[in-house]
Amino acid sequence: MAKSILICDDAAFMRMMIKDILTKNGYTIAGEAENGVKAVEKYTETKPDLVMMDITMPEMDGIQALKKIKATDPSANIIMCSAMGQQAMVIESIQSGAKDFIVKPFQADRVLEAVKKAVG
Repeated sequence: MAKSILICDDAAFMRMMIKDILTKNGYTIAGEAENGVKAVEKYTETKPDLVMMDITMPEMDGIQALKKIKATDPSANIIMCSAMGQQAMVIESIQSGAKDFIVKPFQADRVLEAVKKAVG
């Protein structure tokens, strides 16, 4: 069975890019969310194998959403994505339970490597 992935990013273009990389490589998209609040809701609804989570989003940022998801499901697999220069956020993400961190702009092979490492 294909692994299902929830994509969370406030930029529709970024969600489309990630979706394109993943679907071309046999992954299923469980859903999309444009902010942390929606990400937590969609996670509860869809129970995906993996979440690709942007850090900087409106309403609730990715780190808060990560913490909420991990609080309800400690086994959740979450990969954080963000632009460069956010070292403190990278550290906080990993300490809060993120499996990996991908820097934007994405390299397709780096996205796939992180996804494979997280869920196979």
